[in-house]
Order: sequence, then structure tokens, then C-alpha cells
Amino acid sequence: MFPNHRDRLQRDKVHRHDQNQRWKFLQLFGLVQRHPLVISRWVLRWVVVGTVCGLFAGLYWNVLELIIHQLQRFEGLSLLIVMPLAGLIIGLVIHFLGNPGEIAVIVDNIHFRGGRLDMGKNPSMILASLVSIAAGGSAGPEAPLVQVTGSFGTWVGDRLRLQGEDLRSMSLAAMAAGFTALFGAPLGGAMFALEILHHQHIVEYYEALMPAIVSSCASYLVFAFITRLGVAPTWHFPQYRLENIDDFALAILFGIIGAVAGWMFIAIFRGCDQIFAKIPGPVYVRTTLAGLGLGSLAVLLPLTRYFGHEELASVLDANFTAVFLLTLALGKMAAISMTVTGGWRGGFIIPLFFTGACIGKAIAIFIPGLNPALAMICTMAAINAAVTRTPISTTLLLSKLTNFSPFTPILFASLIGFFLAPKVPLISAQLKTQQTFEEIQN
Repeated sequence: MFPNHRDRLQRDKVHRHDQNQRWKFLQLFGLVQRHPLVISRWVLRWVVVGTVCGLFAGLYWNVLELIIHQLQRFEGLSLLIVMPLAGLIIGLVIHFLGNPGEIAVIVDNIHFRGGRLDMGKNPSMILASLVSIAAGGSAGPEAPLVQVTGSFGTWVGDRLRLQGEDLRSMSLAAMAAGFTALFGAPLGGAMFALEILHHQHIVEYYEALMPAIVSSCASYLVFAFITRLGVAPTWHFPQYRLENIDDFALAILFGIIGAVAGWMFIAIFRGCDQIFAKIPGPVYVRTTLAGLGLGSLAVLLPLTRYFGHEELASVLDANFTAVFLLTLALGKMAAISMTVTGGWRGGFIIPLFFTGACIGKAIAIFIPGLNPALAMICTMAAINAAVTRTPISTTLLLSKLTNFSPFTPILFASLIGFFLAPKVPLISAQLKTQQTFEEIQN
């Protein structure tokens, strides 16, 4: 068969598949006449995937809390032994079970492998992330949950013999379910799973939006039933009411400050990455040294330990000085960078929220009369949007996590952080280039 003819056949096949995808998308919204049983079958699949992902997330969270309660007892100078030892265990897990990858690998697999995520990496990711997070690394469980649940979506797609956008949508639906379980925000989790894939296009794979939302809702209910988390706000900020148009100007100002903080974090992150990349030897050497660095930082600044889920409440309640809060924010940036670049496993969304809250509260202390809730939440939104390039989902997540009902100021701050972010994103895979894909795979 001549190459041109073969290419034409391949293009026709892709065109027919794309038409089929658009048809299903139109069916879902009632824009064409449809057979309800066909749609019910798809919805049932998404619900089942979300339910299983919620069950796994609930089990993962309970195990994680159990280990954390055991390791939280170690404080002070004992961390100089405990955390390097944890780093050694993490490194040995990765050395013998394989490198589970990071969020950049997930993003590139969605782009270039048709949404196919490898379940073979899950044992390494689960074990390494449990030790990383429980020992006190500054990274949260969102990244492990997204990878493990996303690969389960791929497995389900293979069992159903799905291809193309159907398979990618199933993987994305499962990723959204895993993310939603932790944050308790179905719409925010669904949007995040799609937003994180690109640094410019908000929803590139729009066919996966409805699967992601349905799966997220199922996962949310199951996880909340198991853990009793996600129903109430995670953090209780001071009350705020939007009554003045000037608050939007303040939200933009806080957005600029959060964007500057995002630039600082990216610079520290890349500096740590260069340092750890120069360390010779097996991966457990790097993870052990990272543990030593994290332990030393935790001795000096105990609130830099762990990913900030409970520590942020301490920032809200305690009467820290502005100088201490800024020092704590800088230390947290260093802790996140050492955790991730040092080979420990986890995500940095909640740690970034913690950093932004410290900076926002420091600003409110420096300038009397500012509403501390507005300052903290807008700075949290801007720094996260600048680093992860997810302004819409960041707004939705923070509205849920903080019970901040007038979310328009958060949206303003998120957009400012997004548009003032560095041209080259921290997650290089968001650039969606074949060269980046090959570099990450190698």
C-alpha cells in the first residue's frame, strides 16, 4: 500500500472517530435525538470509575493518617535521624520498584500516549508517597491519587476496548475523581484534571468534561462517607463580605504579589533541581540528602514540615509577626522544592496554598485595615495559579476549601497570577511539545 494512500486512510479513520466523539458530546446535552440507554451506559461507567477511585482514596487517606500519627511524635533534633531514614526508604523503594514519575509524565502521557497511564508504576508511587507525606515532606497526596486513579481509568478503558478520545476521557475522569476526593470539590477537581494539561488552553479535551464531573461527584460522595471529610470547609477563615468595589483593586494587588511569590518559588525550585541533579550515585543518595535538608529545616521552622493541611490552621489562629510569616513562607518554598526535586513524592498545591496564606497574612499585618481573609485567600489563589497555570479550578477549589462565598475576588487574583506567570511553566510538559515528551521519558 502506498504511503499517501495509507496516510489518507488513517486521516479518514481519525476523522470518523472525531465525528463520533462530537456526536456523543451533543447527545449528552440533548442537542440531538438520542437513545437514553446508550447514554445511561456511559454515565454508569463514569459513576463506577468514580466510586472505585473514591474507595481507593478513602483507604489511602486512612492509611496515611495512621502512619502520620505515628511519625508526628518525632520532633526537634530527632528529625535529623527520622527524615533522612525516611528518605533512604523512599529511595530504596524507587530504586527497586522503579521510578513512578511525576506530574509532568502524567501530562505528557495524556498528550502523546492517548491518555494511557501505566498501572505498573503504582506500587512504587503508593509506597514512596506514603512514606514521603507521612514522614513530613512538604508535598500533598493529590499527585499520587491522580496518578493511581488515572491509571485505573486507563485499565477500565482497556477492559472496555476503548480507543482514542474515549480512552483519554476515561483516564481523565479517573484523574478528576482522585483529585476531587482529597479537596472535596467535584467541579473544581474536574476542572483541575483538564486545566493542568496545558499552560494556555483552559479546557483542551472538552470531551472529557462531563465524564470528569460525573466521576468526581461519585468519588466525592464515597470519600466523604468513608472519611467524613470534604463536607465542611477545610479551613475556617475570618468572615468576609464583598461590599466595596475597591476590594477588586485589592484582589488585583494581592494577585500581583502572589505572582511575584510564584516567580520566587519557581526560581528556588529550579535552583534545588540543579543542585540535586549534580549529586552522583543511586537515587537513594539524593532522597536521603533531601531528608536531611528537610529535617534541618523542620528543626528551625517546625511548620514547614508536612504539606500544610493542618499547619495552615495554625497560621490562621496564631498571632505570628509579619517578619516570621514571611520567613515561614520562604522556608516553605525551600521545603517544597527540596521535597519534589529531592525525589520525594507528592503534590505541591496545598503547600502553595500554605505559602500564599503566610504572605497574605503578613501583608494584612503590615497594612492595618486590610481584611486578612481577602489578603490571604487572594494571595493563595495567585501563587497557585502562577505555578500550576490553573486559574479556574484554583478559584473553585479555594471557594470550597475556605467557604469564601463571594468568589469573584478570588477569580481576579487567580487570573492575575495566571497572566503574570513566567512564559516557561514550571511543569514543562504543559508546553505540549514532542521534544519535551522525549526528554521526560528519557
